[in-house]
Amino acid sequence: MTVPKPPGRLVIALAQIDCIVGDLAGNAASVRAARASAGGADIVMFSELFLAGYPPEDLVLKPAFLEACRATLETLARETAGGGPAILLGVPWVEEGLCHNAYALLDNGRIEAVRFKHDLPNYGVFDEKRVFAAGPLPGPVSFRGVRLGLPICEDIWAPDTVECLAETGAEILLVPNGSPYWRGKHAERVQIAAARVTESGLPMIYLNQVGGQDELVFDGGSFVLNADRSLACQLPAFEEAVALTVWERRAGAWVCAGAPRALLEEGDEADYAACVLGLRDYVGKNRFPGVVLGLSGGIDSALCAALAVDALGADRVHCVMLPYKFTSGESLADAELCAKALGARYDTLPIAPAVEGLEAVLAGLFAGKPRDITEENLQSRARGALLMSVSNKFGPMVVTTGNKSEMSVGYATIYGDMNGGFNPIKDLYKMQVFRLCGLRNRWKPRGALGPDGAVIPENIIRKPPSAELRDNQKDEDSLPPYEVLDDILECLVEKEMRVSDIAARGHEMAVVKRVEGLLYIAEYKRRQSAPGVKVTKKNFGRDRRYPIVNRFRDSGESSKAPDNSIAPKKIVGGAERFEE
Repeated sequence: MTVPKPPGRLVIALAQIDCIVGDLAGNAASVRAARASAGGADIVMFSELFLAGYPPEDLVLKPAFLEACRATLETLARETAGGGPAILLGVPWVEEGLCHNAYALLDNGRIEAVRFKHDLPNYGVFDEKRVFAAGPLPGPVSFRGVRLGLPICEDIWAPDTVECLAETGAEILLVPNGSPYWRGKHAERVQIAAARVTESGLPMIYLNQVGGQDELVFDGGSFVLNADRSLACQLPAFEEAVALTVWERRAGAWVCAGAPRALLEEGDEADYAACVLGLRDYVGKNRFPGVVLGLSGGIDSALCAALAVDALGADRVHCVMLPYKFTSGESLADAELCAKALGARYDTLPIAPAVEGLEAVLAGLFAGKPRDITEENLQSRARGALLMSVSNKFGPMVVTTGNKSEMSVGYATIYGDMNGGFNPIKDLYKMQVFRLCGLRNRWKPRGALGPDGAVIPENIIRKPPSAELRDNQKDEDSLPPYEVLDDILECLVEKEMRVSDIAARGHEMAVVKRVEGLLYIAEYKRRQSAPGVKVTKKNFGRDRRYPIVNRFRDSGESSKAPDNSIAPKKIVGGAERFEE
């Protein structure tokens, strides 16, 4: 028997392209288009669970969905019979009654091989053990004389799977990923990949998904490391790409000898690009014609308007000023200037008739009661109702504009300014909102549809933040300064630090405890808030899952029982902004 001579050259196409969960026909069409564009490739590689879309969550518990995935996969496999590149495609796969997160090799008109994900993540935003069964440690797949190792995403975050593949003869590691963005994630991926390359002595392709899916943004940024850990290929972040990587066998080992190299956004630039992509895909994949938002003259709504125009184009963004007697002339002027700079439609809808009508309806019931936060919140709720009416009448989705600092401590009105379908700045603390506004005035990401140059008036960035629900109101009347508040919140939310350790950073213990209390009692609001782009390591929603009923408070002294004297005695049913 003659053994075929192993090839000395292999061309692997990396398809870093967007997919839509559940859109099997659309995702299959994307597979066909990428394959057709990858002229000269031997094989085209797609990201984790690409055919189903990632993450499919409980869709994979539905037999009809799994059957449709298998039928679509078999159709694509048959299409490889006529020549052209083979396909590596992620798909849910049922075997012996168990559903696996799988990666399939399609070639010669059939499904040549399937490998299952071994290490299922079950932390942070991941919940795969709930819906998938873990596969055994995999061996390599033979493809035209080359032994390919196919670990799937989390399989490379510990050494076992790659070690097994190296020991069983793998020559190149091809890793499909559905790795969502948070700040600093790319460097973490490269570090993990380099560790596996060092241990195994094998080169690695790290192919990541790109695009938004609900709260998650997948940033792409796919790369290739040679066996000496040198960077051989870098695809761009936050955009699609189909790229050819040319591999040569040298001295019995494979080397990536030709591939593109892109520069990646970092820090605030990456966060801004993530917010744009997340909003664009949420609107587009849910088939909204555009968005509408309240443009108040404040910094949060200005940033949301800029993100929306960059994501969708000015013709799909409708800005509405909703003034009341407490709205300053400065805010009116700033909002109009911002909308004009962005080129977006701008309308003014005074809310006095709505607010005064609501007050009149409630006058008898409220007789003898002093005016308080209840009347303030009627303003916000009137604005929310009007924006939702514009959405109902014309079809655009309402963008809600609260930042992470506000959402952390409940400085928002439920059924008012929290109304909306999506929030692009939900995971940005207030100080970062300021930074991103300054950033956007001097830079915009590749592919952004908004105008060049400054689009947010400098006065919006400079003036003290205010909800303008009463005369001369400032946020710092109720909150610590944002630079203080944000540091405390990051310690409580992202780092889960003890209040004593937070106070040791230079904060007053009473302030830290108050912020902790506000964070806990605002949980019921956050459960009813719109989804929004995840940019930090721990966002509200998929990452941080705290009980609404929760009486624990950190006393600051670990040797003592918790001091519940600072805890709120109750949550008032319509509590807004702060009620402790």
